[in-house]
Amino acid sequence: MSNKNLIIRKLGVIPYQVILSSMHKFIKCRTIYTCDELWFLEHHCVFTQGKSSKPEHILKNENIPIVQSDRGGKTTYHGPGQQIIYVMLDIKRLGINIKELMNILENVIIETLKYFSIESHLISNAPGVYINGEKICSVGLRVRHGYTFHGIALNINMDLNPFNYIIPCGFNKLKMTQLSLFKPKILLSDVYPILIKYFYKKLSFYFCYDKKILLNFIF
Repeated sequence: MSNKNLIIRKLGVIPYQVILSSMHKFIKCRTIYTCDELWFLEHHCVFTQGKSSKPEHILKNENIPIVQSDRGGKTTYHGPGQQIIYVMLDIKRLGINIKELMNILENVIIETLKYFSIESHLISNAPGVYINGEKICSVGLRVRHGYTFHGIALNINMDLNPFNYIIPCGFNKLKMTQLSLFKPKILLSDVYPILIKYFYKKLSFYFCYDKKILLNFIF
């Protein structure tokens, strides 16, 4: 019988290249008996380019590393104070498609923001979550043999200035925002348990688990 348990891993601050290699290793080694996992972490400052990125999406280089990624989407920025959640799921086993998963992820963020009394919304043909037209959460996934990897980036309490050095997500006039602009002094540690709550709520139909959250470390 295949494994339908979900493991949550809280990993700290990890270089992008290290986690990219770890995702590929996880995908390569997993079987039908492998638990699905969510990886919560932060990255050191880095620009990442998705499969649809173009060189002109980098407007200015301020000594921030640029890494080519195999995720979907275009160019974005990651840095401390941004909650990254990598989504390592077997969607064939769960019986959902990538569009349904995107909907689940976006709604986890919408419900989390609502918990903090912040109304957010979606924009047609522009993946992610927005507040008054400004983007607070990016989504970029890839699927290989029915296994998903990469995930979402929620801006919480970070330096947004590096977004000015790129055309974020390929949209020229797109402005970025973050949770701390609405809730000053908020930390990732304040938001993490709320994200967990809504992930379990939205995914409860698909997984067999008890209510105890498993916090494990892979590094």
